[in-house]
Amino acid sequence: MTSPKRNDLIQFIDLTSLNAQDTNLDVFALTEKTKRLVQHGFPVAAICVYPNFAHVVKTNLVDYSIPCAVVSASFPASQSYIEVKLLETKMALENGADEIDIVLNLGEFFAGQFENCTSEIQAIKQLMGNKKLKVILETGILKTQKEVAKAAEIAIAGGADFIKTSTGKVSIGATHEAVQTICQVIKKHEVKTNKKIGVKVSGGVKNYQDAVSYYQLIERELGSSYLTPALFRIGASSLLDDLITI
Repeated sequence: MTSPKRNDLIQFIDLTSLNAQDTNLDVFALTEKTKRLVQHGFPVAAICVYPNFAHVVKTNLVDYSIPCAVVSASFPASQSYIEVKLLETKMALENGADEIDIVLNLGEFFAGQFENCTSEIQAIKQLMGNKKLKVILETGILKTQKEVAKAAEIAIAGGADFIKTSTGKVSIGATHEAVQTICQVIKKHEVKTNKKIGVKVSGGVKNYQDAVSYYQLIERELGSSYLTPALFRIGASSLLDDLITI
């Protein structure tokens, strides 16, 4: 099993700032930090912020090939009108978002309205063209691995390019058990369709040891071909400081 160096894991990070008190200046500082990493040869996979900051990221990284990811569609609860979710996503895309992270509609999920969950994801995906859609399952709220698997299947049916574990806004974030279940659903889908779906591990990945354990889990469950930022991400805010050795 591969044990990557600390610096080698930086490429998988969606460098994230999703604080209630975030300002334009905070996001600007995040872009400056990203520029310094690029200048040292260590680009992150993306910067992930609230949708109202998409223009800050795009403006300040205009000469850098770092995607702007935003949370959208009434993150983190996913409780609103579909029209509101679509408008927020449309505005985020118009303001420069390259990737969109949304939360599975858990109210509909627990009510057993699985088709409604799927159609909502499909409606958002239709706005996006070839841009990446990540669907957050919020696995810390799902009660069983059977529910995690069902949620992952719904996300894929809706058109998700990535399945993401958590928002980071509930007490239980990513777990190895949940990520393993997600990987098993993704593998079945790949065998059936020859299409790969990415995995984003988010919520509680705070240090090098945490990151390595998930890196190795992906390698074990899905194979080394998934160990690329196009298919594997780690959503984190504090992890970067534990990885930098430059």
